Amino acid sequence: MTAATAEVPTDDPHGYSARHLSVLEGLEAVRKRPGMYVGSTDSRGLAHCLWEIVDNCVDEALAGYCTHISVILHADGSFEVGDNGRGIPVDLEPKTGLPGIELVMTRLHAGGKFGGVSYTASGGLHGVGASVVNALSARLDVEVDRDGHTHAISFRRGLPGEFADEGRPNARFKKKSGLRQVRKVAKKVTGTRVRFWPDLQIFLKDSTIDQALVLDRMRQTAFLIPGLTIDLRDERGEEILDETFRFDGGISEFCTYLAKDTALIDVLRLQGRGHFTETVPVLDDQGHLTPTDVERDLEVDIALRWGSGYDTITKSFVNVIATPKGGTHLRGFDRAVLKVLNEQLRAVRLLKNGDEDVIKEDVLEGLTAVVTVRLPEPQFEGQTKEVLGTSAATRIVSQVVMRELRAIFENPPRGQKQPLRAVLEKVVGAAKTRIAARTQRDNQRRKNALENSALPAKLVDCRTADDRSELFIVEGDSALGTAKLARNSEFQALLPIRGKILNVQKASVADMLKNAECAAIIQVLGAGSGRTFDIDAARYGRVVILADADVDGAHIRTLLLTLFHRYMSPMLEAGRIFSAVPPLHRIELIKPKKGQEKYIYTYSDAELRQRLVELERKGQRWKEPIQRYKGLGEMDADQLAETTLDPRHRVLRRVRIEDAEEAAKVFDLLMGSDVAPRRAFLTAGATELDMERIDT
Repeated sequence: MTAATAEVPTDDPHGYSARHLSVLEGLEAVRKRPGMYVGSTDSRGLAHCLWEIVDNCVDEALAGYCTHISVILHADGSFEVGDNGRGIPVDLEPKTGLPGIELVMTRLHAGGKFGGVSYTASGGLHGVGASVVNALSARLDVEVDRDGHTHAISFRRGLPGEFADEGRPNARFKKKSGLRQVRKVAKKVTGTRVRFWPDLQIFLKDSTIDQALVLDRMRQTAFLIPGLTIDLRDERGEEILDETFRFDGGISEFCTYLAKDTALIDVLRLQGRGHFTETVPVLDDQGHLTPTDVERDLEVDIALRWGSGYDTITKSFVNVIATPKGGTHLRGFDRAVLKVLNEQLRAVRLLKNGDEDVIKEDVLEGLTAVVTVRLPEPQFEGQTKEVLGTSAATRIVSQVVMRELRAIFENPPRGQKQPLRAVLEKVVGAAKTRIAARTQRDNQRRKNALENSALPAKLVDCRTADDRSELFIVEGDSALGTAKLARNSEFQALLPIRGKILNVQKASVADMLKNAECAAIIQVLGAGSGRTFDIDAARYGRVVILADADVDGAHIRTLLLTLFHRYMSPMLEAGRIFSAVPPLHRIELIKPKKGQEKYIYTYSDAELRQRLVELERKGQRWKEPIQRYKGLGEMDADQLAETTLDPRHRVLRRVRIEDAEEAAKVFDLLMGSDVAPRRAFLTAGATELDMERIDT
């Protein structure tokens, strides 16, 4: 029995096979992809290297073993960081046989941050910070004071050894593992000093760390750890900088320092803690990672204050490490503050039933806050630690903030009741401003859409667009039918409206723009409204209000004039608004004399009585009953044309504003939302009314 075999081609046609695969050993991966570990190879990545070393010292301070940190920016481009903490272990690690310093500086994911024994809360988490800096340094020297001696070791691009010359990164180098003792110190003296020269094969030649950036970082760290002294020395410039930072007030002082406006309230301090269970891989005795449920404590410490300004300043930290992009802890803070303030606003009735809740932006206006949490092994997104990902932080921070902040508002500290009220009023003011701005934007969008949209279908347009063109605003569709036949289509356009339009004197701009009749008038006239009204863009030379000669017609004219006065006043000021005067009565003569019109139109009861007296004196008889028009729809086209539309016979009343301020007062009195002055006006004028003139 023979076995079938397949030929394996000696040459891969695509040029890709297992021999093309690379395995990066030790710190080679860091040097091959430095951006993955420090973010970039420019000034930002260089600064991150310095922060990695500083943060290791800060972790000692957080653990309570370090009270002093020194940072030196040397003139030769190197950076030195020292502390008086316990010192990196110098004894041999049993599994590798390497001294603790060498292990920490040459192996990724090696350090004291994993088991939770050496550090309960730390900024370093992954055990890669020091080793990454070592890998990206042309030279790195470490000195550790411990056990009565100063132990030293040097590295070149991550490899341990000795340099022939002190303080020169390009000196002759000999590979060598292990520590060397350089001097004796008192047994109680402990600490670590790290000096590194960035590798210019990795970092850009013009990379540098800005002095102001380091000052801010050191000041910030001193704020976050009360009692910690940080010395900063910058020898790079012509003038040597020496600064010392120490703040016993902690984040309360930090909050005051950050705020630039006048305080509405003293700094509030919210503190508490919570517990959660987390499943993490833990190294067992055999060196295997075993998933284990671990009980965690999370401490919350927050300082906040509201000021008179409008900017929001929020700084968040996890174990003293800044999280500029926030994360779960900041999310919990925002939710809790928003919920508590909405509760308090309704409790003091600054928000009433029907009012919408304030939103995050309203609450944060003028707020300065420092949000810090401390917990072992927080879950960050990436080595740069810009975002906290520990999900339990949202719940715990929210619970602490709601409990503490609610207690402050419900039982204010002495002298803080009025300031707390001022904070609530500021939040409500911010909400009102936001809503007003949103309404303005919506109105502008609606207005633009209105001005740019097609003309309404109900418009009966004319053929010309010169100064003699006229737009008749006609009351009702019944009158429109007659007006179509009676008009001169060359220059007379018709726009019907249904009944009484909105009273714009006591309505908002948004309500006015939503009203179909008001929107149609603005749209047809084509010149905009309000401040943007452009009389030169008006599509018609004049506007004529054509309404019935009764009380309802007078009401409609008043409403239309209110619209023009408030939103298109240049038309009134230019004398381009008219009111048609349709007849109220028609007298039909019996056997009119030669040259005498068969129909006589009168426009008021007084005029009717006068004409009848004249006809009776002349012996002229008329047909009874005399016709009284109830509306324009009762006229036929010839009658409407002759009495109201034909420029040769019609009567128009020009509406002008000689005194705009006085006119505005009258409009506000008659059409405004304030009822009391209108009632007083009507009551005062009631005695002057002729009851017989009331048309019932």
